[in-house]
Amino acid sequence: MTSGVRIAVVDDHPLFREGVIRSLTETGRFTVVGEGGSSSDAIRIAAEARPDILLIDLSMPGEGLSAIPPIRARDPNMRIVVLTVSEAAEDVALALNSGVNGYVLKGVGSRALTEILVAVANGETYVTPTLSARLLSHLSSDKHSPIVTNPIHSLTSREREVLELVATGLSNKEIAIRLDLQEKTIKHHMTAILAKLQASNRTDAAMKLQASSTRGRALR
Repeated sequence: MTSGVRIAVVDDHPLFREGVIRSLTETGRFTVVGEGGSSSDAIRIAAEARPDILLIDLSMPGEGLSAIPPIRARDPNMRIVVLTVSEAAEDVALALNSGVNGYVLKGVGSRALTEILVAVANGETYVTPTLSARLLSHLSSDKHSPIVTNPIHSLTSREREVLELVATGLSNKEIAIRLDLQEKTIKHHMTAILAKLQASNRTDAAMKLQASSTRGRALR
């Protein structure tokens, strides 16, 4: 699903919302099927327009997070991406627990946002890398958090695939060829992987993957 992605944008700031819609439409990769400015709008648009991706803010009338459970209950396959200014680990954790497929900060550029949304449309899960490390730190100090604290489990399926290839000794270029992706996309995945695993380099990340696999086998 890399073209003609049906998307709805819900944000209570009209000027910002219009800018996002314009930038996404101009790429030729998205069709905007709805827009609104409240959680009730999000629920209605999700039910009526049934977009492939619902792009939603957190801070708006009715609270964005409150709209996610009913939307997810009605349509488990809808992709939901939060686009917000909140960098609070608590908000990231709550959003992920609610079933969102992406958590992106509003400072993102239009080109990066396009790449993120296309990846999400293709089944990926995305969290802004700087927030991933902060979330893991928050989780490690919160024993009651329902989210799995093993950082390996925070990787998306694509990130896990990339890291497994890194562990075999392949370069970014070789991995890109193997997965039929652009090298810059692999670099993007590696940035996210290093942040999520709090790894200093690709070798460190590969060692953490190996250690996690070893622990998993020992528990069987």
